[in-house]
Amino acid sequence: MRILLAQLAPRKGDVDSNLARLRKVVGAARADLYVFPELFLSGYSVGDAFPKLALAPGAPAWTALQRTAVDASAAVVVGGPVLVPERAGEVYNAVLFATPDGAVTYQAKRFLPTYGPFEEGSHFTPTAESRVRPLGPHRLGLEICYDAFFPEVSRELALGGADLLVVVSAAPVTSSRLFERVLPARAVENALALLYVNRVGVEDGLVFGGGSGAWDARGEPRPLEPAGVAGLAPEELVVLVDLDLTDVPRWRRFRPTLRDVSSRPPAAP
Repeated sequence: MRILLAQLAPRKGDVDSNLARLRKVVGAARADLYVFPELFLSGYSVGDAFPKLALAPGAPAWTALQRTAVDASAAVVVGGPVLVPERAGEVYNAVLFATPDGAVTYQAKRFLPTYGPFEEGSHFTPTAESRVRPLGPHRLGLEICYDAFFPEVSRELALGGADLLVVVSAAPVTSSRLFERVLPARAVENALALLYVNRVGVEDGLVFGGGSGAWDARGEPRPLEPAGVAGLAPEELVVLVDLDLTDVPRWRRFRPTLRDVSSRPPAAP
């Protein structure tokens, strides 16, 4: 599978501009899957503007994302705020997944950092579950930033059949070393391939750290190649990576962590 990782800085509060840039990147290089950062459609530090910027099925931005995937005959993963359908005024920090058949689904963030410079608990509603999505013959799981520090989230997705984990992020430079350690561990302990796309740029004094990459099911980093996208800022990076997901079941037989955790009887109450 050929994947494009777009380590970009969105324009704060400008969904239309960010969608236009997404479409430009998708049109500039051929891939099976395009991945953009957490809250790329809105920007991260928009505070009380999140409900106004949030997407919903049938809205122009939602339809534009749907059309992008159909036109490219590829899947697109991108972070953005999404209105909670059951409760008016509430918003998910979500990652949207648009597929070539015209479907758009989303996964909401499960753990909202609310400490230090982060105030996500003040703006977003968390979810309590994750769902695996089909992508051709494969199945992928979606996570957002802080979710990766909770191994039960990745394990739930792996047990649900995911052979690829896609993590989108808006993490600052101060967290970079932590992600460098955690992400390959998630790949190793679940024997699945992993993609990570973190944004760059600065918003309200928060400097985002990049560090995007890909790991195979053994936790080994995969080589990245420039995608040839023009007009990037110095800290931005758009790269292509090839992943052989047929390697996942072979590695799971060699390192059968999922088999062994599944066969263990429940703990006594």
